[in-house]
Amino acid sequence: MSENGLKEQGDSEEADSSLSKVHVEVEQGKHASTTWQRKLDSKVNVPSEYTLRYREIMHLAPLGVRLWHHVNEETAKGRGSIIDPFHRRLITNCHGIPLGGMGSGSIGRSYKGEFQRFQLFPRTCEDSPVMANQFSVFVSRPTGEKYSTVLCPGNPEVLKGRRTSGIGSWDWKLNEKKCTYHALYPRAWTVYEGEPDPELKIVCRQISPFIPHNYKESSFPVSVFTFTLSNCGKTAADVTLLFTWANSVGGVSGFSGHHSNSKITTKDGVHGVLLHHRTANGHPPVTFAMAAEETSEVHVSKCPCFLISGNSQSTITAKDIWDELREHGSFDELHHDGTSVPSKAGSSIGAAIAASMTLPSDTERTVTFSLAWAIPEVRFSSGKTYLRRYTKFYGTNADAAASLARDAILEHAHWESQIESWQRPILEDKTLPEWYQITLFNELYYLNGGGTIWTDGSPPLQSLATIGDRKFSLDGSISRPVNVDGHQKETAVDILERMTSILEQLHSPLTSNSAFGTYLLQNGEENVGQFLYLEGIEYHMWNTYDVHFYSSFSLLMLFPELELSIQRDFAAAVLSHNPTKMKIMSNGRWVPKKVLGAVPHDIGLNDPWVEVNAYNLFDTDRWKDLNPKFVLQVYRDVVFTGNKQFAHAVWPSVYVAMAYMDQFDKDRDGMIENEGFPDQTYDAWSVMGVSAYCGSLWVAALQATSAMACEVGDHASADYFQFKFQQAKAIYNQLWNGSYFNYDNSGSSSSSSIQADQLAGQWYARACGLPPIVDQHKARSALEKVYNFNVLKVKEGRYGAVNGMLPSGKVDMSSMQSREIWAGVTYSVAAAMIQEDMVDMAFQTAVGVYEASWSPQGLGYAFQTPEAWNTDNEYRSLCYMRPLAIWAMQWALSKPKLTSSVIKPDKSVNVLRHQTQFEKVAAVLKLPEEEASKSFVKVVYDFSCKMLFQLGELLL
Repeated sequence: MSENGLKEQGDSEEADSSLSKVHVEVEQGKHASTTWQRKLDSKVNVPSEYTLRYREIMHLAPLGVRLWHHVNEETAKGRGSIIDPFHRRLITNCHGIPLGGMGSGSIGRSYKGEFQRFQLFPRTCEDSPVMANQFSVFVSRPTGEKYSTVLCPGNPEVLKGRRTSGIGSWDWKLNEKKCTYHALYPRAWTVYEGEPDPELKIVCRQISPFIPHNYKESSFPVSVFTFTLSNCGKTAADVTLLFTWANSVGGVSGFSGHHSNSKITTKDGVHGVLLHHRTANGHPPVTFAMAAEETSEVHVSKCPCFLISGNSQSTITAKDIWDELREHGSFDELHHDGTSVPSKAGSSIGAAIAASMTLPSDTERTVTFSLAWAIPEVRFSSGKTYLRRYTKFYGTNADAAASLARDAILEHAHWESQIESWQRPILEDKTLPEWYQITLFNELYYLNGGGTIWTDGSPPLQSLATIGDRKFSLDGSISRPVNVDGHQKETAVDILERMTSILEQLHSPLTSNSAFGTYLLQNGEENVGQFLYLEGIEYHMWNTYDVHFYSSFSLLMLFPELELSIQRDFAAAVLSHNPTKMKIMSNGRWVPKKVLGAVPHDIGLNDPWVEVNAYNLFDTDRWKDLNPKFVLQVYRDVVFTGNKQFAHAVWPSVYVAMAYMDQFDKDRDGMIENEGFPDQTYDAWSVMGVSAYCGSLWVAALQATSAMACEVGDHASADYFQFKFQQAKAIYNQLWNGSYFNYDNSGSSSSSSIQADQLAGQWYARACGLPPIVDQHKARSALEKVYNFNVLKVKEGRYGAVNGMLPSGKVDMSSMQSREIWAGVTYSVAAAMIQEDMVDMAFQTAVGVYEASWSPQGLGYAFQTPEAWNTDNEYRSLCYMRPLAIWAMQWALSKPKLTSSVIKPDKSVNVLRHQTQFEKVAAVLKLPEEEASKSFVKVVYDFSCKMLFQLGELLL
């Protein structure tokens, strides 16, 4: 393991868990040396949602009307839409480290101590806190002093109107000024300095099993809370810590009825309660387990069921348990049944565990609690049901929550030691700014809180949906070696043979038409499961690929096998075809859901892996960045992991992806051209002709394809793509204007815009260990231009890099996205600067994201970093995938060892002959010509929108 958390190349598979062999002492009751901090009484800005300008409203009006109809239609069918801008979410500004590992559900926790943002089912996010879920403390001293309070400030609006027997009767008296929250994902510390007892210090340490290169514990749905109590008074203190939890999965679910609780059999000194939640709306059932460890110094008692609100046969209320602890310090004298009867509709029940101890003067005690939840099945709206990764180790019984909670208490010290050994070298690196160290780790919250799902890698539990007659896939023979009688078979010939074969089997029920990349696993490769994460909690698409391009560095560096799993899924999807028609929101046309050769925008929504391409704002089969991004990511992953089996398995998909793009080289000069609409990740910013962004990606992808061909021994393809690379590189350099690369060559008013992301291809080529695609002086000049204009001319350089800036020094206002600052893009630009030895400039660029998102004076985006914000301090799409790109900076700083091949063109190879074969494949993949005609109604509609737009321009 390197000092930067990377697995050294050449390490064995066993080394993936090398962190588990290192023991680092973690000092009890002390937070990490470097953390993100907030006082509990901090006044933080509330995020302000973006507003469209008049011209943007008129431009997007047709799309908006179609989207409104689409959202209503999908809702009526019980399905989800990728985006619903017509309903507002609860927006808060006090988020902290979420609970749990990856992919088994997430529960958020604010820095004030509220449990909120429940994401336990696909696409479901219950933002509101469940106020009964709390830690509380009771203190009494022999001198007569008594103290009791919930360890959370409470929310008067939420507590208002609660019955006197409910949680409103508890003591919500915490003095926030004396309490400080510290966060360094996946751990958090809350320090209660003299609260509520002025002579007692309490430190709560929250730990979740997010452990790099660990594919077991990192999937566990559990968190541990270790309390360290220090008595600095002159008398002993009797202290009880109380943990309460509602039988709820967030929102109003606790009132739906038929929920029940039961005791956990005590084992290894761990006491606990199970909360059996009967879910509604077709979701699978959930079982919570809350537990505490009893020791010679700590006594544990429990109340398996109490009434939070409503009516129930339970005679114990929330007020009763509070009064009992305030008087007796435990539940030992509280009479209750071991198992509760099911709750009634309209009532809410909970459970409580109390840990009691006596602290002599000048002593310290430690108490450990845990919370686990078991949801073995993950069910999508299509009806498909998969098993979560953790079930591979704990089985599918919902009561596995009890074992998870107990094991977490027993093993958490080992987990924390591994986390410490991973983080400490970065935290001790004095060359790194403190804000960077903090943000690097805390942006990883998204791998838990981004709606992540981690399956066990098996097919769905029930049979796949009926396969339509015209769906097909080529991935069934993808792993077949491209070798016949000891001689290399040309890739183009092999692809054509597969196409012929699959077309003959088109009506066979055995034909697979899914993107299950597990079928591409080779002998000896472990199936670590399949991984999904949302583009954003407001943008519902799984594994959005144009964004994963930026965020993937985090997975590759920390969980490389999961990164390869995602790439296998997309490799399988490239060779699949789904002619089912979907309506495009931007123009109203009906297009195939997914065509052969196109890299899908995402892996789906309602039926992931089977119905890919949930995105329907534009026709992504015509996007120009997805296919090059696939090639670049695959090659980077190959040279980083050194996995040649993976390389051979996905090589046909790489070849087909490149052949598919050939149709977008209209003038046959080797360079693809954009088509005048937002046909790339900037999907509200049109581009035409040769462009800096897509052009650089294409040039870099050609070079990566050549290098990839060398990796798999396809030397004819290597030489051919190297030839095409040289062609395209010359065309791309025509965008150079002396100081940077123009946005595009269309001659429009935005053509000379300074795009922050203009060197995306250069950045990735360097990240892959490939030669640069532009001369160094041009790269440095362009990045300096971006820094001096896109960074420094916006909010004095404190907001990151604006996407588009005009040569006049004014922000490019031609579109909504040109005037936005994207956190992930800012991080990637900084990574490109590091690669060009412009390290100071890189940190000065990236610090703007910290200032806007994470700093005390920022915009309230901590632990919910959005896709974008603008100069009006307005955000778009909170809690987004792309900001994980900060790990691209760490990639550039750590300079990982790569196993790239040296490309040596063979002049004896007949490039013309290979071009003929390549063009045969490209011809099969070519899309039909788009219809030029429009209906009369659509002509009138578009004309009306255009007239309104022009009228608005005159009024402005």
